[in-house]
Amino acid sequence: MIKVSIVRLTFSLFLLLLSLQLWAFQSTQLVKDARSQIGQTLYYDPAYTALKYPTGDVPLIKGVCTDVVVRALRHQNIDLQQRIHEDMKENFKNYPQKWGLKSPDKNIDHRRVPNIQTYFQRQGYVVKDQNFKAGDIVTWDLGKGLVHIGIVSNQTTLFSKTPLIIHNIGRGTQENDILHEYKITGHYRLPIQLK
Repeated sequence: MIKVSIVRLTFSLFLLLLSLQLWAFQSTQLVKDARSQIGQTLYYDPAYTALKYPTGDVPLIKGVCTDVVVRALRHQNIDLQQRIHEDMKENFKNYPQKWGLKSPDKNIDHRRVPNIQTYFQRQGYVVKDQNFKAGDIVTWDLGKGLVHIGIVSNQTTLFSKTPLIIHNIGRGTQENDILHEYKITGHYRLPIQLK
């Protein structure tokens, strides 16, 4: 009986360690996929654009803050355009009603920070602590009705060891120290089971 318990415990620990390694690999890969946009996405362009569906995107040279997240997650086989659109079709009233739409719009819904926040909350991806890990996704209130989103980097500031953020706040995709520059309104961590 004791041998069976030890085997089960050992197997459980093995699965836990494997799960942690897979999560670490995925989060590192998400950061790399976000970072690969630096020098590629050079402009901030919030213009409404008709997109193919699923996996629609504006040209890589331009975009908004949400595009950094959407593009990085697509490398993980997570298409926020499709996932948010499908969830909004079934649960439209649960999403922000700020834009005067009567139904979901697959061209723009996934490019709006409040919709991404709502989707992540509905999926249970909220992190309640201030332990920001590489691959986490953070949202901010910039003031005056402006919101922002970015991905926590695996790089930190030299002295305070504050994680850098990969984002597009107006000058193309960049990686810099903005984590505590604005009011944080959301902290999310996507599980590896999404693949």
